[in-house]
Amino acid sequence: MPRTKLAYVHLQNLLTDAKRERAARVFGYVAIWLPDELVLLYLQEGELVNATTLDPQGAMVIPIADALEKVPPEPEYGEICFHEADDEQLACMHYSHVVGEEPWPEELNPLDPDQLFPFLLAMTFDGTVEITLDGNINYLILRDGLVERAFCSSVHFGELDEKIEALFHPDTRTARMGVRRFPVPPPVPRQAPPALILAYRELVNGLVRELVHLGKESAPVIAELARQSLVATHAPLSAFTAMDRLVHDPVAGIDELTDAVGAWITEVLWAAADMDGGPEKLLRQLTHERRHMFQSAGLFDRLPWQM
Repeated sequence: MPRTKLAYVHLQNLLTDAKRERAARVFGYVAIWLPDELVLLYLQEGELVNATTLDPQGAMVIPIADALEKVPPEPEYGEICFHEADDEQLACMHYSHVVGEEPWPEELNPLDPDQLFPFLLAMTFDGTVEITLDGNINYLILRDGLVERAFCSSVHFGELDEKIEALFHPDTRTARMGVRRFPVPPPVPRQAPPALILAYRELVNGLVRELVHLGKESAPVIAELARQSLVATHAPLSAFTAMDRLVHDPVAGIDELTDAVGAWITEVLWAAADMDGGPEKLLRQLTHERRHMFQSAGLFDRLPWQM
């Protein structure tokens, strides 16, 4: 979908169609230009897996739910596009938003290809060179200092050498050019989906309420103290609370999040072990409706009880 007014596109329908339709299950990205920032949504096989934002202060990874909330239901301003992209291109895009660029030597002018490419070859550089032309981002993938392939938005035709030549010798209409370099990017990390985060929130809060109902009135305090003791080793717990307060979602993968929640639940239940039927009965009751989701995420494997 080419760049168009955000008011003409229902973002949630676009993402739902990308996930539901077999033909739409592609690797790609959604770029959303808002008045003060650019939001990027990364999709793998039609599934929304990560999000970053770029504003005058810089770029950063944000929770998927926060990224979606930035788009108003009835936007008056802004633009959006949806493009298919190679998974390696997505990795380049994401990595340039989460790590700092590698500096160039002071004596090197990276805008001059006659200086840039001999330098990269001499270094046997492995990584990505990002070339920005008036807001259009292009990526060169290098191995041992040689360009192996390129992902170009400024040049659409020609062989690899011709595209590189065109990038460094743009026509006179191009006013701004930037060249940065980054290490070899890892694959785009998959954030835990908002639905799983919500399910874990409701599970823990339901556990605390049920313990109070069973006579363990100190359960909220026990849960909060357990969370505080675990957060140093389980960072996602910093985005949770046992008190039903609204907090932002964590930026964490499914395994990291499930490890954290499993450790928290275990700690709380060990502290409240004097209950009829043992923890298994209570856990089966609380997890029944979403048992398939929890099983898929591996939660039951993290608990010391047979589920």
